[in-house]
Amino acid sequence: MTSNAATPRVLFRLAGALSAALLATAALAQGTAYVSSEKDNALTMIDMATLTVKGTVPTCKRARHVQRSADGMIWVACTDSNAADVIDPATNKSVRRIPLGDEPEAFDLSPDGKTVYVSNEDAGEASFVDAASGKVLKKVKVGDEPEGVKVSADGKRVYVTSEVASLVHVIDTATGQVVKNVKVGKRPRRMAITPDGKELWVTNELDASVTIVSTDSHDVIGTIKFEVKGARAADITPVGITMTRDGKRAFVGLGKANHVAFVDVPSRKVTHQVLVGKRAWNVALDKAEQRLWVVNGLSDDVTVVDVAGAKAIKSIPVGRVPYGVVLVE
Repeated sequence: MTSNAATPRVLFRLAGALSAALLATAALAQGTAYVSSEKDNALTMIDMATLTVKGTVPTCKRARHVQRSADGMIWVACTDSNAADVIDPATNKSVRRIPLGDEPEAFDLSPDGKTVYVSNEDAGEASFVDAASGKVLKKVKVGDEPEGVKVSADGKRVYVTSEVASLVHVIDTATGQVVKNVKVGKRPRRMAITPDGKELWVTNELDASVTIVSTDSHDVIGTIKFEVKGARAADITPVGITMTRDGKRAFVGLGKANHVAFVDVPSRKVTHQVLVGKRAWNVALDKAEQRLWVVNGLSDDVTVVDVAGAKAIKSIPVGRVPYGVVLVE
């Protein structure tokens, strides 16, 4: 009798475990990853559930930085077309193209979506562009070879890196004036702002480091140096960076070191390093923050990393010289 009485409870527990497992599976990202390619003038589409390529979307020449706007459109900076291609993920068709000036590499959008802030590499300028018309509103002279662009959450500041000058330029978006130049590591590339808005994290490609800048004083308040076992310092070239929504963890692509680093943000310590493809470039987290997508520019693939286990799940071949990835879920 005891055995029979326990059976419903056992079955209930089994059903609960199965339900939890199904919910965990369902929690995995469902959607499409769009990966830009510098050589193929296209975005590769990857099914985020099955981790398989499901097609490509034609775009303009030398597709590089890619991100999603507040209205859900995918924006792609095309350096050799001097424009942004705006793609509707519902149809995977281009809906318009916006001029971005000469040699646009990276950009960011204002919180209201009305202004595009662009780094124009050859001109040594940051451009303010009207997102609707493509009209250039302002041009701001910055250091040589500007690259990364990041807008503050309140839209009052835009940060632009200069690769040659090793500076981050702090620009007032209302006036278009550079209010401060912050000296960081050699060849700064990309940036992330902590969710509380207090810190700007800057990757330094030729310094194997991240510089941490106060967004209040715009002083440097910390540095994280990366080391990878078996890799020379010159081959540790951090570029892409992203953070969890709670601001507790950061993920940094270490370039030619072929790893991605997991960083504990409060302690500023590296907790894990995961081997991925060749030249780990830009990175993105899915909404559930269960999987990290790493773009590998020299192995022409994307590595999907399990965040909880800190291990690579799969590498997926994409276009030639992939640059960026945006996740549509």
